[in-house]
Amino acid sequence: MRMVIIGSGNVATVLSQQFKEAGHQILQVFSRQQGHAGQLAEILQCAYTSRREELDKNAEVYLVALSDDALKGLSKELTLPGKLVLHTAGAVPKEVLLDVSVNSGVLYPLQSLRKELKPYPAIPLLTDANQGADRQRITELARSISHQVSEADNNMRLKLHLAAVLVNNFTNHLYVLADTYCRKEGADFSLLLPLIRETAERLSRVAPEDAQTGPAIRSDEATLARHLELIDNYKDIKEVYTLMTQQIRQGAGR
Repeated sequence: MRMVIIGSGNVATVLSQQFKEAGHQILQVFSRQQGHAGQLAEILQCAYTSRREELDKNAEVYLVALSDDALKGLSKELTLPGKLVLHTAGAVPKEVLLDVSVNSGVLYPLQSLRKELKPYPAIPLLTDANQGADRQRITELARSISHQVSEADNNMRLKLHLAAVLVNNFTNHLYVLADTYCRKEGADFSLLLPLIRETAERLSRVAPEDAQTGPAIRSDEATLARHLELIDNYKDIKEVYTLMTQQIRQGAGR
């Protein structure tokens, strides 16, 4: 398919390269940041612009990879009647693009994407459409770059987006806390990397509840007390440690 990419950030960069590698023709990158648009266009070997009036109208698909706030204001700036226009947001309803094109929908990558981190990971895609007739086209487009494609309405996509925040963003914040603690205490954070990998990979074999280990679930009071003593001067870590310990113990009780 002939495509125009609207946006030049992480999601736009990763998905556009995936589509190009799958054989789709990228006609143009459109971004308000001309420099960023040019950088992505150089990778894709296509045209670019930061001027709305220069947007290429010859594409079949317009992939809109913008922030949630920018998506909500797009219909005031752009109309693409008869074109398939897809946004990539997890927490924004599909209807946000109806005034841009009635042939609009969602292609949401359920993955943490950073353009500088290669090779790119596998990307599950969640799709939806404002017009039933467009569902098959969106599904075929998604399947050209992903082996995991599922339909998800606004409500289900939002629920999965929240779950993704828990398992990715919140988990990474725990890594930040642990890394900060290790650096300040002279410990080697890299020694934890095999444990991090094993914890994640284990979930492909057992349910998260069955994978839980540690002093909280064992009710190891002596170790819990020593840990709390060690982090007495780390307010943020102590708050998280106390809350997590309480919830793990409550879960074990159930």
